Amino acid sequence: MKEMIRYGLTLAVICAAASGLLAMVNHVTGPRILAQAGAQEDSSLSELLPQASRFEPVNAAGGLAYYKGYDKDNKFAGIVFKASGKGYSSDIESLVGMAKGGRVTGIKITSLNETPGLGSKVAEPDFLSLFKGKDTSQLPQVQAITGATISSSAVIKSVSKKAAELEEQIKNEK
Repeated sequence: MKEMIRYGLTLAVICAAASGLLAMVNHVTGPRILAQAGAQEDSSLSELLPQASRFEPVNAAGGLAYYKGYDKDNKFAGIVFKASGKGYSSDIESLVGMAKGGRVTGIKITSLNETPGLGSKVAEPDFLSLFKGKDTSQLPQVQAITGATISSSAVIKSVSKKAAELEEQIKNEK
């Protein structure tokens, strides 16, 4: 019986030490990780809406709705928004740039966990380039990837739906 108590206490000390070390590592690396994620998102915003030199987040009740982009003369250039759709095995999240006229300026897949070689093809430049220059009414006509219909349809539908919603909100933006 005494031996079981000793093993239990030893295990408890090891767990407490491991937890303390993990908390310390998280405390040290957490701010760096957040700063790097912010810098990566800023880079993506400029990449997706290149005519904008400054971005302002627009918040809704549930959090961030989209980013408004302004050119060097402080005129409205367009928006960058997040879209998410259910793929074959995961949610596929994307970041989309849309000029003030409603045309897609670029798209970037930010998160997916689809089948390698099939569903993961939605993150490849060949597929993403199909969106560039299209207005919101043309997005549902983007051709799905053969063998990855569910994944590519998820991207097409999520981007199309979100773009149509936001196009109404920014229609009269100046």
